[in-house]
Parts: sequence; structure tokens; C-alpha cells
Amino acid sequence: MKKILLSLVIACGTLMASGMGQQAPKHMPKMFQSVPMNEATILQDGKSKMFCPKCGMTLPMFYKTNMAAKVDGKVKQYCSIHCLVDDINSGAKVSDIKVVDTNSLKFIDAKDAYFVVGSNKKGTMTKVSKYAFASKDDAKAFASKFGGDVMDFEHTLALAKKQFAKESAMISKKQSMMAKKGKMIYNAKCQKIDQKFNSTAEAKAYIVSHKSCKGLNGKQLQAVGLYLNFASQN
Repeated sequence: MKKILLSLVIACGTLMASGMGQQAPKHMPKMFQSVPMNEATILQDGKSKMFCPKCGMTLPMFYKTNMAAKVDGKVKQYCSIHCLVDDINSGAKVSDIKVVDTNSLKFIDAKDAYFVVGSNKKGTMTKVSKYAFASKDDAKAFASKFGGDVMDFEHTLALAKKQFAKESAMISKKQSMMAKKGKMIYNAKCQKIDQKFNSTAEAKAYIVSHKSCKGLNGKQLQAVGLYLNFASQN
């Protein structure tokens, strides 16, 4: 009897974890940028609030490089400074720009932050990583340990704008390949979705809220979201 009860507990636990993974997604890769869902501050609202509005990536997975800004009176939260620049280049008028302090995990005014640019910690949407700190001493300590140069926000933003075109070409190729995998995953694990989407974030939010796909991890959800977004635009 004890063995049967134990088996039932394990089975129920597995099902709950699977369901939470589909919703969250819970099982995220262990990356320097990542934090647990309950440690991430989400400033934007709406059904897609857990995802970057530009690229669709899950915000807590890349939380230490998150940025936020007011755009047309509403807060948008980005996975990276690259995606913030993407919105700026698209003509968005941004204000009140904030960035996550790598140490405290709190949002701070980007203009007051010190960025470590080019450390050996992996960047988000870029080969040249950019991590922010509320304290200049903290930034210097990070740079001393992991490499990189300490810069203010103005120079970091200018560098991100300079790198944007090259990075976008690289990202576009990766997203195209991922979308092809997403199509295969969609055909294998998802119900048919007769819906058009304006962004990958919107597609991912729809999948989660409607439980359209079974057993997707975070990477698979991103791939299917990319596929559905690309399909909507063509």
C-alpha cells in the first residue's frame, strides 16, 4: 500500500510540474541572466507580460539584462538593451528608461546605472554583454572578476545602437532556423490554431492561456511562438 501511495504522489507531482512548465515555463536553462519566476519583477501589463514585446523571449530567463521604458504612456519591459534599441529604431518614443541592477535584481534609473560592457558573462541578443549596477564600486568589482569596461548609460546605449544592425542580422538567421523547428514541434504537439499574431510574445501568451500545445519546455515554446508569428506575417 505504501508503495502504491508513493507512486501516486510521484505521478501527481510529475503531472503538476509538467503543467507548470507549460505555463511558466518553469524548467529554464541555468544561465547567468536567469532568475526564478518569483524573483523577477514584471512591470508591464497584459496577457503577454511575461515575454519581451520585441523578440518574445521569457523575461525571467534573461532577467539580469532586462530593461523597461514608457512607450506611449504604457510600460514595456525588454529582455535586453538590444530590444529596447529595436523599439527606438522602429520610431517608438521612449522615456523613463530603467534597467535591472545585477546584484539587487531591482529596477533602477538607467541614467544612474553603471554598465559593465564586454565581460565574459554571456550577453542577451548580443555577443558583447552589458550588465548594469546601481553602484560604480559594484560595477568595478564585477569587471575585475569577469572582465569588461565600466560605462555610463549614454555610452552603453550608443554602443548598442552601433552594434544593432550586425546583431539583428545574426539574430534573424537564428530566429529563422528556430521557427522551422517550431513548425515541426507545432505539427507534432499542438492543436490547430486559427489565429493571427502581431508578435512572438502574443503567440506564446495565446498558447499558454489556451493550452494549445502539450509538454513544451521554454525553448520549444519560443520556437512555436516564432513560427506562428512568422506565419502570421506571411
